[in-house]
Amino acid sequence: MDEKRWIPIYVFGRRYEVPEGLTIQKAMEFSGYQFIRSCGCRGGICGACVAEYRTPGDYRLKVALACQTLAETEMQIALTPFVPMNQANYCLETLKGEPEILGKIYPEIYRCLQCNTCTRVCPMEIKVMDYVAAAMKGEIEEVARFSFECVMCGACAAKCPAEISQPNVGLLARRIYGRHILPLPESLYEKISDIEKGRYKKVLERLQQMSLEKLMEVYTQREQEPQESQEWTPKNSNFPEDICL
Repeated sequence: MDEKRWIPIYVFGRRYEVPEGLTIQKAMEFSGYQFIRSCGCRGGICGACVAEYRTPGDYRLKVALACQTLAETEMQIALTPFVPMNQANYCLETLKGEPEILGKIYPEIYRCLQCNTCTRVCPMEIKVMDYVAAAMKGEIEEVARFSFECVMCGACAAKCPAEISQPNVGLLARRIYGRHILPLPESLYEKISDIEKGRYKKVLERLQQMSLEKLMEVYTQREQEPQESQEWTPKNSNFPEDICL
């Protein structure tokens, strides 16, 4: 077996040697750092572990999620513990889907320079500038769609020369779209009615009594929600009907 290769990295300016193949987050932990913040899901979902780094021979300061990015030789690393962003106060229930609502609540979107810095630094490769442009035009659904994968890390806001809080603009659009624009399927109301009538009480009791292995089997064989572009064709299942939700 080949010996593991060790590489030098710099964390907050201090040199460490770590095994090759570790993520930035794991490399920092290997070096003795204990995460009490800037760490959450470890799966690239929560957006808590924003890191900035440089690599030899590259002038650029790059932004990434520390849990998803591999440490490289001579990488210079610093974590961003928190990006303060403008967060407006509003009552979602009283808002409507008027095109100008995003600009009323977050007027800073009109300062956008269209420089595309926000898109370039986004670790999720979201077209941030595009959804800010859509917000300026009042296209709530487009903003919600373009910003759907945002993990609210704040990297775009930290680098924005116009000082826009892009993640909160996208969040507002998704909330308005989900609450006031997106039509709810009739099947949802049917399911709510079934729940209130206690139809799934026995099912839940059976699930609670299952082993972890059986639960995983039931979960993987469950019927999936249909995709927008596909016709829904539920799988055939071999487990009892009262487990098929």
